[in-house]
Amino acid sequence: QVQLVEFGGGLVQAGGSRSLSCAASGSTFATYTMAWFRQAPGKEREFVAAISWNTGTTYYADSVKGRFTISRDNAKNTVYLQMNSLKPEDTAIYYCGARNGYIRDDPYQYDYWGQGTQVTVSS
Repeated sequence: QVQLVEFGGGLVQAGGSRSLSCAASGSTFATYTMAWFRQAPGKEREFVAAISWNTGTTYYADSVKGRFTISRDNAKNTVYLQMNSLKPEDTAIYYCGARNGYIRDDPYQYDYWGQGTQVTVSS
């Protein structure tokens, strides 16, 4: 069992940067693939980025590639999302998710979720 808590949301101007973090409880964090998803009002939860548990391989949605960076620190049981060059369309609630196994971009493949943190990008 993993419990996840996201931090770092807030209001940022377009073109700015924001860093999110997701702290996980439990001693098996290093064995989970971790991902960030986001959900805007009236839209489905969409994949943003993921990082594998074993090789540190990363995978990004096309919409954030080159602007966002996912990383993890297994010693701190934490996964991060550095967001640069933010756009108004990045406005959403950002969730971190955890799953056993390889990277997937389908939210239904993730077993554990945090409560989410709101990111609002003003134009």
